[in-house]
Amino acid sequence: MYLGIKDSCGDLVTKLNSLPLQSQYIFSLLMFVVKNKDLFKTNSYVHSFNTRSRHVLHIPAANLAVLQNGVCYSGIKINNHLPPIIKKLSYDSCLMVGGRWLLILALRRFFYTKSFYSL
Repeated sequence: MYLGIKDSCGDLVTKLNSLPLQSQYIFSLLMFVVKNKDLFKTNSYVHSFNTRSRHVLHIPAANLAVLQNGVCYSGIKINNHLPPIIKKLSYDSCLMVGGRWLLILALRRFFYTKSFYSL
């Protein structure tokens, strides 16, 4: 399992069932958003229009880069870009299989199939 200087580590990461650092960070952000749902508002809370994006989390207006790179803002943006199946699981946080959240299992499977090396 030795790699050369110019070899990609993507295949080795999937063989070892490990996540790259960026994928671990995204996973942690998503778990923060799911566990602290009461801190975030949906678009239907902000306005009364019946749009197709009424159930996604509302992104607050932030002009400062410090706020845009923060945990809450980044977590909302990443959560809104999840596939619909995983988003549905994040609404039902009480779903457990064998003592583990079904959401955690689905997120891990998603990150193992698609490794992210950048945000």
